[in-house]
Amino acid sequence: MPAYKDQQRKTWTVKLQYKNWEQKDKYVCKRGFRTKHEADEWEESFLRELKQSPDITFGEFWEIYKRDRKMRVKQSTWDTKESIVEQHILPFFRSRLLREITTIDIMSWQNHLLMARVPGTGEPYSSDYLRTVHNQLSCILNHGVKYYKLKDNPAMVAGNMGKSSKSEMQIWTQYEFQKFIAVMMDKPILYYAYEVLYWMGIRKGELLALTKADVDLEKRQMRINKTLYSRGKVEMVTSPKTPESNRTISIPQFLADELAEYFSMNYDLHDDDRIFPVKGCVLSRQLNAGAEKAGLKRIRVHDLRHSHVSLLINVGGFNAIQIARRVGHSSIDITYRYAHLFPGAQADMANRLDEMKGAMKDV
Repeated sequence: MPAYKDQQRKTWTVKLQYKNWEQKDKYVCKRGFRTKHEADEWEESFLRELKQSPDITFGEFWEIYKRDRKMRVKQSTWDTKESIVEQHILPFFRSRLLREITTIDIMSWQNHLLMARVPGTGEPYSSDYLRTVHNQLSCILNHGVKYYKLKDNPAMVAGNMGKSSKSEMQIWTQYEFQKFIAVMMDKPILYYAYEVLYWMGIRKGELLALTKADVDLEKRQMRINKTLYSRGKVEMVTSPKTPESNRTISIPQFLADELAEYFSMNYDLHDDDRIFPVKGCVLSRQLNAGAEKAGLKRIRVHDLRHSHVSLLINVGGFNAIQIARRVGHSSIDITYRYAHLFPGAQADMANRLDEMKGAMKDV
């Protein structure tokens, strides 16, 4: 109906009936306009914006996003996304109309997270984690832009928070790893598990999903075609992280000998049995305990994979394509992120250049 004057308040009111994004009838009433011209302008603006963007709250759109995307990604990937959204995004945006979320709102939300602290530790969230949280919000809004007529993505305009922190990627050098593994010799399963993680560069889930049939000691090959994912007390074997993660990698002779020794100790191990029947939390806890006992800095289990890649880059001299294929990176750009990890690399380069220059003087 057209704008009408409220004789009691002496102001103009707009009442509208319209179809929402689901083609259901909705109503809106806006009061308090001083003139009919102001009321008509608001009505035109509302209808114009409605054609461009969905009239739906962020919380409602999150349910739509779940319906559209949940079955298209790995369960582990979805669980991570869902946890981040429910913990850090929904509390801030749940009741906001999707089309009314602005760049200023995104920046306010970012500032809130930058001031927040990790429960239990009191430490600020890492830059990498904050970037991941922001990316999840931006991903949801992009879905709205692409499929549901959302006008734009304010998270993309606001930009990410923090900087990608390469320093958060920790490693152990070969010398440090040897100090660590020496104190683990009284724990056979863990000893061999850490040996495989460091010298093969596989992911924790890939290690825990390995069966005896995946290891061919005669050919010195290890087949990676699955990963173990834990959700609470439930453990699931799923496909690897990416298509490139499906791979067969060569085992160094010394490690093949160690695995042969491990299999001989576990003579009742069948082809379809998991080689390392331990939980991921045990690997993390014992890694910390062993690091403390050996007098080393703490690193995560995943950092053993970082250590392997950096070892190949800086000591082995292998190129990024070779390394990417071995560790299952989806892009060699990921591999290049590791090159900075050995602080002595720049000094070594300078020394090699000195040697090259000196050699030229003798010619």
